[in-house]
Amino acid sequence: MPRSVKTAPVREDLSLLPRLLPLLLLAPVTASAEVDFAHQVVPILKEHCSKCHMEGAKKGGLSMNTRETLLEGSENGAIVEPGKAHESLLLESILTDDKVERMPPKGPRVPADQAEILRQWIDEGMKWQPGFSFGEQSYEPPLKPRHPELPAVADGREHPVDRLIDAYFVNKKVTRPQPLGDAAFIRRITLDFTGLLPTPEAIDAFVADKAPDKRAKLIESTLARDTDYAEHWLSFWNDLLRNDYQGTGYIDGGRSPITGWLYESLVSNKPYDEFARELLAPPTPASRGFIDGIQWRGSVNASQVREIQFSQSVSQTFLGLNMKCASCHDSFVDRWKLDEAYGLAAIYAEQPLEIARCDKPTGRMAKPGWIFPELGEVDANAPQPERLKQLAGLMTHPENGRFTRTIVNRLWHRLMGRGIVHPVDAMDTEPWNEDLLDFLAVRFAEDGYDLKKALAFIASSEIYQSQPVVTAENADQNVFRGPLAKRMSAEQFVDAVWTLTGTAPDKASDAVPRGKGAGAAPLTARWIWSQASASASMPSGHTITLGTEVTLPSAPAAAKAVFIADNEAEIFINGRSVVRETAHPEGPRGVSVDLQGLRAGKNSILAVVRNGGSGPNPAGFLLEGRIEMPDGKPVTIASGPSWKWTSSLPDEKGRFARAPQDWQPAQVLANPGVWDRFVAAMPPLSSEPAPMVRASLVPSDMLMRALGRPNREQIVSMRPDNITTLEAIDLANGEQLAGLLKKGAADLHALRKPTPELIDHVFMRALGRRATASEKNGLGSTLGMQPTTQAIEDLLWMVILLPEFQFVR
Repeated sequence: MPRSVKTAPVREDLSLLPRLLPLLLLAPVTASAEVDFAHQVVPILKEHCSKCHMEGAKKGGLSMNTRETLLEGSENGAIVEPGKAHESLLLESILTDDKVERMPPKGPRVPADQAEILRQWIDEGMKWQPGFSFGEQSYEPPLKPRHPELPAVADGREHPVDRLIDAYFVNKKVTRPQPLGDAAFIRRITLDFTGLLPTPEAIDAFVADKAPDKRAKLIESTLARDTDYAEHWLSFWNDLLRNDYQGTGYIDGGRSPITGWLYESLVSNKPYDEFARELLAPPTPASRGFIDGIQWRGSVNASQVREIQFSQSVSQTFLGLNMKCASCHDSFVDRWKLDEAYGLAAIYAEQPLEIARCDKPTGRMAKPGWIFPELGEVDANAPQPERLKQLAGLMTHPENGRFTRTIVNRLWHRLMGRGIVHPVDAMDTEPWNEDLLDFLAVRFAEDGYDLKKALAFIASSEIYQSQPVVTAENADQNVFRGPLAKRMSAEQFVDAVWTLTGTAPDKASDAVPRGKGAGAAPLTARWIWSQASASASMPSGHTITLGTEVTLPSAPAAAKAVFIADNEAEIFINGRSVVRETAHPEGPRGVSVDLQGLRAGKNSILAVVRNGGSGPNPAGFLLEGRIEMPDGKPVTIASGPSWKWTSSLPDEKGRFARAPQDWQPAQVLANPGVWDRFVAAMPPLSSEPAPMVRASLVPSDMLMRALGRPNREQIVSMRPDNITTLEAIDLANGEQLAGLLKKGAADLHALRKPTPELIDHVFMRALGRRATASEKNGLGSTLGMQPTTQAIEDLLWMVILLPEFQFVR
């Protein structure tokens, strides 16, 4: 069952908020854990306790096979309590000099450094690998898909997820949670699907809508916001694929980003099986960075070389399996063996790979092999690219139920606050509802591996649309009772603050090609070059000038264009350079540009374009511009056969010393499909302001790190549920957040809103509701009739530190 959310129910009355502000800084926080259960604790317990208290041995009534039996204690009662090492009989018996009481009673004592590890482990809560036992392992997850039979409908709840959950609740004697209200639902679904707060206008319209199917329509329309969806889920996939925009390996070339490929895949909602195959057997360099991992500088442990990183990454990402233990030795906590981890690594290896055990060479060479031979094998003698293709085929094999179970479990965790198997990278652990997991996995495959459909299916259930539950400290954590309140991610929190204060940055990372806009009109432009076959092969370095003229009756009100150049282009308008695009390592990308310098009469538009690369490769250019005239009539500029080309090149001001004599009609390319995926990720063509830059699109900073954004040098499938004490202090005292709120307060002060209206303005944007009468009274007396900038800043601080703001409920 979901871990208890250790926060009191949120007060709906904020009249006492000014006095409570210091207390808000203390909730909720935990200290970060250091002890590694698998590598540090398990070997100690096995060495010193196994003879008397493991497998079938239960001396003194004490079994240490599982965490539960250890906590039950011996025939004399409990011997250890999580968090209280100083009161632990277990630790006392290890440390005592009394020959009668000491443990183990015979043989060498537990060394002091190992006793200290056990002390830290107990004080940190005795974290235990889910499903692990020192005794016989009783649960082996099925490999192939399983089609469970749905229980009967209860109380008219026909959704398959609800039928499975309702039967589970009856069996576990769990009370069904109450339905979620409309205002809370739109906030939850918008944050879950797009990472953004809903607008006050959207909230009011949804609450007022009386249509019985309005929630289904909201789910559909929210997921249809392709760019918002992609820019929210980009963080999830960056964490899981350890992709970033800067950091270890990006400067020295020891690591390649996959940002462009990933962004396009999310915008286009690429089927997940295809998504996985392109990561495992990259068709182009754009997605190769995942399997290549990080080339660490200097000498590293054998378990950190690129081949072993590959083994660990693909097993964790796609199968929810932890191969890190097995990369060093046969795992202490599950059934995976050193040879199996190295077999996966050898699929990627380009040279023979020697097996190392605990960083010591064994003299044995690894044989490329797939860990589930029931589905087929990888040809060990095939070249590496072919081995990767075979692995991709086996990973996405229709009979590989572990592949689909892993991803639907991750999606359930994101929406409900806890996985059906939890943690999500412990997929060898028995789920709390095996039928639910299997049903979702099978349906996902039947729906064409469509991630959006899987999200919509879960969100359309009544259990998702239920109020969040808070569980008691002593409740069974393996029993599901309903959705949990989820702490905002770093990016969600920062986006929310930027939205509230109007302080978003002007520019995203250059690595991110912002995606297509919802409802954007289709482009009419055509791909052009000097010859129609350029999309097949054009010499590297081939450079030409493309041009057109446009006559306008008057100066335009606004003008904007989007273009893609493969590989480089500089665009001139009336002899002035307006943009220069250089070759990008992830391939061509769509660029948005303001067409500055257009005037009444004839206008010259030139594009000096160059094909890059180290050998023959596709070359092409595509541009479309929209010019808004003062009378409201738009004028379109679109590359096509009306354009011309010349081999002559202008000077740095876009002017020719002598008018070219070789202008010829530009050729429409015969095979433009080579650029389809880049066109799909082009920014929207509109004279309207670009959508807000999102936190997911910029490099991490101190504020986001304080909120839990990882550095992505390791795969992160689950961020911490709570922030640490030091992070909370940094968050409350950091200059960056304070600066954002100060700027937002100044802008709000300039609006000169009456105090009641100001309070509602902040509440609706931050919390999705208007302030209660008592809140208005309490805050109004603090703010006064004419709030100062400082008073408004204090109001913003009060609101963003509320659990009601910081949690998706």
